[in-house]
Amino acid sequence: MKKTIAFITLGCKLNYAETSTYERALLKEGLEAVPWNRGADIFLVNTCSVTEHSDKKSRNIIRKLHRLSPDAMIVVTGCYAQLKKAEIEKIEGVTMVFGAAEKSAIVPSVLAKLREESESLPLHKSACIFPAYSDGERTRSFLKVQDGCDYRCAYCTVPDARGESRNIPIALAVEQAREIAAAGIREIVLTGVNTGDFGRTTGESFFDLIRSLNNVEGIERYRISSIEPNLLTEEMIDWIASGTKFLPHFHIPLQAGSDTVLKEMGRRYDTAAFAAKIAYIREKMEKPGGPKVFFGIDVIAGFPGETDELFMETYDFLGKVVKPAFIHVFPYSRRAGTRAAARKDQVQDSIKTRRVQMLEELSAKLHEEFLEQNRGVTGHVLFESTDKNGMMEGYTENYIRVSRPYDPELIGKITEVTI
Repeated sequence: MKKTIAFITLGCKLNYAETSTYERALLKEGLEAVPWNRGADIFLVNTCSVTEHSDKKSRNIIRKLHRLSPDAMIVVTGCYAQLKKAEIEKIEGVTMVFGAAEKSAIVPSVLAKLREESESLPLHKSACIFPAYSDGERTRSFLKVQDGCDYRCAYCTVPDARGESRNIPIALAVEQAREIAAAGIREIVLTGVNTGDFGRTTGESFFDLIRSLNNVEGIERYRISSIEPNLLTEEMIDWIASGTKFLPHFHIPLQAGSDTVLKEMGRRYDTAAFAAKIAYIREKMEKPGGPKVFFGIDVIAGFPGETDELFMETYDFLGKVVKPAFIHVFPYSRRAGTRAAARKDQVQDSIKTRRVQMLEELSAKLHEEFLEQNRGVTGHVLFESTDKNGMMEGYTENYIRVSRPYDPELIGKITEVTI
């Protein structure tokens, strides 16, 4: 009987891409993938550690898996595994823990354990990057092109969890994009910790990367996930707007709409530069009667020292200047070892909760306005394969979700619709 394995992924799309890569490799070795809630011989848990809540969620799922299958092998990796390896190893049922520098050893270590081999396996140095892409959907794949971060923002443990900025070569990214296309997938989302920082390892640039990927046959659409505003250059924007496969959809971290808070966070731009970049993208990419650009913006509420007045600067900057289609709101989470954690002017949890609620309500209002601005516009939808009560869904180029009666002939095809 085949050994069964279940994969559990917490956190970002980068983790999903990595988990898919572990899964492909282990299934090739004869293991059978099963849903985790049915129990399994092996569990592979890819954890997140962006907040204290993420750490707690990771611990809880590990304990739940052990209760479900007491004799199972539990393998833990991801950011929480990197930051708190010793803590995880003490959790009952955990078999192996792999940090950021050890990801390339996961598959051979699992196989060696199954064969009851005891020899130590060589680990890659942290300067290496673990190539990965997801393949669980028929229409979209998340391609990891970069990992790590050299920025040291005051609130963030990502540089410790993910290591220094590094990237795969463009040639390998193109090769993986071709593999994705060969599987019938038509859209790729480029992912990384600091995607626009691509090139630190190979001496190439993010602009070199996107121009090369644009030539891959079979891939019809690309989206860029999480690019810092200072790394998205006007040259890139001009090129994207000239008629490429890259879509009018940008995920850009802001974190605060107050120059005072941005400076204390250690961010590398101010609100004027951020607003100018958003305006430039709209000027170049929005045509009369055409789709509006979708901006998803990350914001942290309740950073230490953020007064009500400073918070309202962020609120007004988002609502009156940037006007994004979506705001991804995070309450500030105190992370040990960061500069912000040592500050005495921490914001009360109740205040953070209220500010998160205000920003989420603003996000809902702005999203409705974005949809209304696109009403009557011709869009192009890539429909997905899932049948939901006789309906199917897909996304336009500017990330508007569209539903229509299920038609298997439309799966994986780009279809023109009026919003």
